[in-house]
Amino acid sequence: MTDAVRKQSAEAAKLNEDCALIAALLGGTKTMRVAGKKYLPQWPGEDDKSYELRLAVATLFPAYTRTIDVLSAKPFSKPVTLGEDVPERLKPWLQNVDLSGRDLHSFLSEITQEAMGYGFAGILVDFPKAGNLVTKADEQAAGVRPYFVEVHVQNVLGWLPKTATSLEGLTQLRLLECVSEPDGDFDTKEIEQVRVLGRGTWQTWRQREAGSKKEWALYEEGVTTLKTIPFVPVYGKRLGYMQATPPLLELAHSNVEHWQSKSDQQNILHVARVPILFAKMLGEGGITVGAGSAVKSESPEGDLKFVEHGGKAIDAGRLSILDLEDRMRQAGAELLVIKPGNVTESQTLADNEQGACALQKIAGNVEDAGDQALQFMAEWVGEAEGGHITIFKDFGAASLAEASAELLLKSAASGKISGETYFNELQRRGILSPDLDWETEQERIQSSGPDLTGV
Repeated sequence: MTDAVRKQSAEAAKLNEDCALIAALLGGTKTMRVAGKKYLPQWPGEDDKSYELRLAVATLFPAYTRTIDVLSAKPFSKPVTLGEDVPERLKPWLQNVDLSGRDLHSFLSEITQEAMGYGFAGILVDFPKAGNLVTKADEQAAGVRPYFVEVHVQNVLGWLPKTATSLEGLTQLRLLECVSEPDGDFDTKEIEQVRVLGRGTWQTWRQREAGSKKEWALYEEGVTTLKTIPFVPVYGKRLGYMQATPPLLELAHSNVEHWQSKSDQQNILHVARVPILFAKMLGEGGITVGAGSAVKSESPEGDLKFVEHGGKAIDAGRLSILDLEDRMRQAGAELLVIKPGNVTESQTLADNEQGACALQKIAGNVEDAGDQALQFMAEWVGEAEGGHITIFKDFGAASLAEASAELLLKSAASGKISGETYFNELQRRGILSPDLDWETEQERIQSSGPDLTGV
């Protein structure tokens, strides 16, 4: 085995390991329980029945899922806007961009969530098989047009070239797909296949019986009018060409640590909540414990008492879990911290900012991916340009909310800024909901009586 092959195998194993971890966390308590000993080890000396009971009552604190949901939603707290250079022909298609009911805003929102969670997602700009349609007029009459397909990182089987040395992009891309086909008059069946895309060519491969084994065989093939592979990678945290890692991978590991620690805490609480009855030199025979009974000892040294846990280990475990939750919240918040050097000088001057946060950088990557996907859509139908989109990225100030909110309040109280500016700045920092409207708030303020704060 060559060094290059070993390196690729190691990278693939690491990717699969990370994806399995993320999938388990995003699947919630049920999926984590199914993973069993992989993320909740059985301790030495713990019998199988005790472990199974401990696993059955374990519940996941969904820190990773909640953080991904909250952060990935920030760029889409305002609608995705289309530039004036987007062709009019494309605009109606973007209302159902994937032929499954999602518009461009919803589609890119879920792509961002996927890239944030797994570190990588893909947009394939596909075109239905033309069949008997010969001309462009026939395609338009039949309503055949390009559409977007969301590609999960685990469905990307391989690509060529393996590096970014090719200026013309990919020469081959292999994707795992699951297609639905009729199965009788009243049912359908799911069939797994591999799609191999080349420059101007496509193939699908399916497994077939070959004696006692199964082998992959060519199922269909054809050519396309597009001489490039219309696939757009979307990175969470880019490592290289077509390679990325989850930007919150350390948070994911901390969430597993919390899963394990919380299970231990549940177990010790269960033991501590049940006091142990201790009897000393009470003689033979059974003991009846209750309000209407008494226990007699024949020996002056006889004793009967309940032994309970002191609680120090319980409190230490509770504090450890709370500390871990604080660290997880901090890990998520770090993506909102504005840092210098993440944007170009022209962008810094244009945005009047000294830098950008990591989440703004991810939002910018998604914006660029959307532009590239629109360009592929335009090329499918012979348009020269696909145009540009704009995704909301002015949320980096949220990390400054605690430091700046008091200054804003004082400025508004002293008349240095207007009430509407104060409202807009709080909204920009994420303190107020983006759904609130200043005029509506003015009406509510007037109807609620006199202002008692003096602001």
